[in-house]
Amino acid sequence: MNKHLKMDRPATERFLDETAQNVLGTPMDRPDGPAKAAGQATYAHEWQIEGLCHGVLVRATIPAGRVARIDADAVTGRDGVLRVISDPRMLRVPAQGGANEAPDQGPDEVAYLGQPIALVVAETFEAARDGALALPVEYDPADFTVDPDAVEPEVPKKKQASQGDLEAAMREAAHSVDVTYTTPGHNSAAMEPHAAIAVWNGDDLLLRGSYQMLKYNRNELADAVGIDPAHVRILSPYVGGGFGSKLGITHEAVAAALASKELGRPVSVTLSRQQVFETTMRRSETRQRFRLACDAEGRMTAVGHEVLVSQLPGQQFSEPVTQATPFAYAGPNRVIGHRIARVNRTCAGSVRAPGEAVGITAMENAMDELAEAAGIDPVQFRILNIPEKDPTSGKPFSSHTLERALREGAERFGWSERRAPGQRREGDWLIGMGMASAIRVNILAEAKARVTLEPDGRVLVETDMTDIGTGTYSILTQVASETLGVSTDRVRVRLGDTDLPPGPGSGGSWGAASSGSAVYLAARAVRDRIAEAMGADEVTLKDGHAIAGNRRVDLAGLFDGPVTAEGHVEPGKTMKETRQSSFGAYFCEVAVNAVTGETRVRRMHGTFAAGRILNAKTASSQCLGGMTFGIGMALTEELLHDPRDGHIVNRDLAEYHLPVNADVPQIDVVLLEERDDYASPIQAKGIGELGICGAAGAVTNAIYNACGVRVRDYPATLDKVLAVLPD
Repeated sequence: MNKHLKMDRPATERFLDETAQNVLGTPMDRPDGPAKAAGQATYAHEWQIEGLCHGVLVRATIPAGRVARIDADAVTGRDGVLRVISDPRMLRVPAQGGANEAPDQGPDEVAYLGQPIALVVAETFEAARDGALALPVEYDPADFTVDPDAVEPEVPKKKQASQGDLEAAMREAAHSVDVTYTTPGHNSAAMEPHAAIAVWNGDDLLLRGSYQMLKYNRNELADAVGIDPAHVRILSPYVGGGFGSKLGITHEAVAAALASKELGRPVSVTLSRQQVFETTMRRSETRQRFRLACDAEGRMTAVGHEVLVSQLPGQQFSEPVTQATPFAYAGPNRVIGHRIARVNRTCAGSVRAPGEAVGITAMENAMDELAEAAGIDPVQFRILNIPEKDPTSGKPFSSHTLERALREGAERFGWSERRAPGQRREGDWLIGMGMASAIRVNILAEAKARVTLEPDGRVLVETDMTDIGTGTYSILTQVASETLGVSTDRVRVRLGDTDLPPGPGSGGSWGAASSGSAVYLAARAVRDRIAEAMGADEVTLKDGHAIAGNRRVDLAGLFDGPVTAEGHVEPGKTMKETRQSSFGAYFCEVAVNAVTGETRVRRMHGTFAAGRILNAKTASSQCLGGMTFGIGMALTEELLHDPRDGHIVNRDLAEYHLPVNADVPQIDVVLLEERDDYASPIQAKGIGELGICGAAGAVTNAIYNACGVRVRDYPATLDKVLAVLPD
């Protein structure tokens, strides 16, 4: 029994608002929480398998050229070293979950320093690491470029857009700004490093790994090792964070699979923190020029956003910095420009809200500059320029909650107490307030899920969807519980297994709405069977009972065997015909030390709307995490590349400075009530990345309000503030 829905029409039915269990949307605790807290949740590297041996990657020590010779005999057989594997398929791994192609290189070519070129396999991890460090490798170096400013950038035609006359609008405007902001590279920095354990059973490959999008990962791995995807099974029931770095299969998975096949034994390959930084992916640094203009009343007449990013040769992905620019604010005259510098640096890929995380952040700084030039309060300036429809395409918005978020957030935060820059002081500390809009595109992705009502009244939910810490186990439990009227402790959710119905994976903030809708559709089909068994058109389901007319029947025993249905949701016309986005607003108070230039975030507030909220606790947690990312982006995070060879200098968590508890104040999150009929069958939208998109801009805008220093080169470290801090 199946229930398939393509979103060709808005989902105006409010079925989940009329059910009786009243669990959906509540701040239910995570069902997987106790196992994780007790150390009983098995992550990719933790499987104990008989005969397991260990592999450590050998990585290139030149930024470009070719591998001339690998002296495998020098380490094979010593101290438990079993084999040196230098299969070229390890070099050509896509590094960006289906969005990239392999680097345009030969089987022995090197494209960046740190690129994996071989794998040393040994009986123990220590022996493999020792062998990898001792392995002699000879190279034929080649010319290279590591500085994005030193190359002529590509100008992809599909990433350029214009309408009206931006130059004329800038000349004729009552107020305008022409400013450039730069952001550094970032690393995903997930808590769990990349890991994979491969074992073959004849022609069948089983991989236990830490990945986000199993439906695609299965095909990628099969393609990399040269077998049919039907012979590949991937297990990822628990993933210790991904933030984009685990969207696609990376080197450790292919290396483990190839080594296991060659040795006839299970092989584990786990990356060190340094290897994660150097071999998986980075967010590209950006240079963003904004040309914004408005009339005397503050209505925007020009929006120009031109960016430069970097990437390896041959890769299709480039940071979509301007992704939300076409619809963020009104203005008839527009230019969007996108350029790509091809350099010999680690592959650039999706990191924590690719596009808007850096694009909206810098735009919100430029918007503050224009608001000041026009003499208008920053909140009111943004409200004044909210478009009625997509200014670029003319499409209507599926819903638009930015004004509400701005007004309610400002009221809750106490924005009316904000003073002019540099006017509030407490001892050596200058106090300021800043704000920014939150904007993130919304996507519905194809998803399938299976729901089974067992004869004892318990419910089983199955999909290959993953939970990377976002709360998938929680929300799918709640959707099934609500739709079928059973308590949450009688729902079991199985995730992260490619043998299960394919979900969309954890990426693009589409997981909750997409997989949640698939579970909802499957549960509705099971519910129809219950009604049929009760001889009724409609039933009320609550606390494990079916109620119809004057009958109340326990679901346990209603059927002799299991009742199973599969739900299948697909995007359709609603996504093509409307502009879909989640919105919110940030408000921040900082203290800047007038002597040292140090910035401390004192309090921060976020108001967000993302359609139906499926779990108030996990949704709030996502926003808290996103705003914490924003504090890091604003004040500490930056990848540093050695200008001599491009290698990442700060390649661990000791030197790549993420915010810690002492850096993060009490953060207040408010979730607005909303139903977006065009977004999904359950009226939910993405929220996972929304909390990042613009958060750093609120912090740096607050720095300006505190001390009058406008930092346009992220992060706003104390040296940049101190250098221009007024006396």
